[in-house]
Parts: sequence; C-alpha cells; structure tokens
Amino acid sequence: MSFQAYLDKIEDKTGRTPRQLVDEAHQRGYGAADVKAGVILDWLKAEYELGRGHGMALVHVIKNGPEISDKHVGRSGPHGDPSKVLWLDGKATNPALL
Repeated sequence: MSFQAYLDKIEDKTGRTPRQLVDEAHQRGYGAADVKAGVILDWLKAEYELGRGHGMALVHVIKNGPEISDKHVGRSGPHGDPSKVLWLDGKATNPALL
C-alpha cells in the first residue's frame, strides 16, 4: 500500500481528513520532538480505532510533515506514490485523483 493510500484509508476509517487529524495531534502537543510514537499510536487507537500501520503513517506526517522520501515516488505497483508531497486535505479534493 502506498503512503498516500494509507492516508486515504485513514480518512475512510475515521471520517476525518489527515490534515484534521494532524491539526488535532498538534493541538494535543503530539507534534513536539520529544513525544514518542507510542503515545500518538495509543491516542489514535483509543480515539479512532487505528491500527499500528495506519497509525505509523500518520505519526510520520505529524512529526515530519507531508513530504516523504524519494524512494517511494514513481515506483510501480502498490507501494509507489506519484508525488513526494502527500495530500492531506481529503481524497475528494486530491488533484492527482481528479
């Protein structure tokens, strides 16, 4: 599954866009450098019933922003992403899907 596909699935599961979840995490102070991934994963599981894989995709965006490594971009198959910048504002408005 591509990084973007994880984020799109999170939206399906929670009814919230990745940006909304990132904003909520930052309001809770989870974007700080000293906050461990486990704390964020516990919150995402308790509040939104997200598992570890989906949670870790969101942890990356919460801690590092929407940019991903070039190694994920342009790969064929299910693990490739079309861009090194992830779309956080919801599947319905993603220009790559329109």
